[in-house]
Amino acid sequence: MAQTASRNDGEIVHDFLSVAGLLEQPQLARIYAYLYREGDAPVQELMDALDLPQGSAYTYVNRLTDAGVLTITTDAQPHQYGAVEIELTLTVDSEREYTISPILIDAVARRTEDETIDSYIDRRGIHGLAIALTHTVARERGETTHRLVADDLDLSALEAEVIMQALRPVVREYCSFEDREASLAEVVDAEDLDA
Repeated sequence: MAQTASRNDGEIVHDFLSVAGLLEQPQLARIYAYLYREGDAPVQELMDALDLPQGSAYTYVNRLTDAGVLTITTDAQPHQYGAVEIELTLTVDSEREYTISPILIDAVARRTEDETIDSYIDRRGIHGLAIALTHTVARERGETTHRLVADDLDLSALEAEVIMQALRPVVREYCSFEDREASLAEVVDAEDLDA
């Protein structure tokens, strides 16, 4: 749902509220992220893959469809559902913007399974997670280190490393990088040499 100048204010507000619902409810985010990653699927596949009860699965899918972030992709029964592309940019303060996109929604969805992500969101909010996600992408590209990220996010070096390690699987699923697999020990050793 990329925003364009041709969209009226009501549609933009509806889009924002739809996305806000995804970010506030990890179960909704999990369904969206699964369909975005895996492609169109019927509700039964969502129930099996995400271990959802039937009633909840249908309720969630209907809410997401009504919100406009899922769409029915087949006329035949059982219906297949697909994720709508989301890209909504918000300004946190005069210096920081972040984009709500499928990768952020997937990171939020993982809070139910990953204590580190859950705790980080509790302390820093969704906007803090979005910023950490941006830094994790930069780190995976070799453009920054956990110490520089720690300084920018006002975290300890350990806290920065921990959240970036938790976000790494999400980043690896959505972004492609040159194959530069360095171990954590190599990264830490290289940074110690620079200090």
